Amino acid sequence: MKQGDKIPEILGNDQDGKELKASDFTGKKLVLYFYPKDSTPGCTAEACSLRDNYTELLDRGYAVVGVSCDSAASHKRFIDKNTLPFSLISDPDHKLAEEMGVWGEKSMCGRKYFGILRTTFLVDESGIIERIYGPKEVKTKIHADQILGKI
Repeated sequence: MKQGDKIPEILGNDQDGKELKASDFTGKKLVLYFYPKDSTPGCTAEACSLRDNYTELLDRGYAVVGVSCDSAASHKRFIDKNTLPFSLISDPDHKLAEEMGVWGEKSMCGRKYFGILRTTFLVDESGIIERIYGPKEVKTKIHADQILGKI
């Protein structure tokens, strides 16, 4: 996916098993962020940055939804532990990640594997991608500030 593309209608199921669709956010802007794994340091920092600035994001017309390959149960624990006020989509078969172009090869300690490439899509009120923060751009601890244009 690239800037100007429309996001897929079916996004996936959240931590409660509720299906989320792009049309659920019609009339709102959307922060759709993909992250590798619940409860890891970088992913927790990113989620908490969005949590800590959630009111300002809402005031600017944004809804926030996170996506990872973790299970709904893992998402529930992550939400509870960090008091996250937004939904997390469980994408265990990485269908949405692949559709959005954020499933790719990674490497750690010389080992290559496939996983979610940390990426955030800012989507307008009609489901069109306005801005993409790629893996090298996302600063997890201050990601909300990036989105809000504070830095």
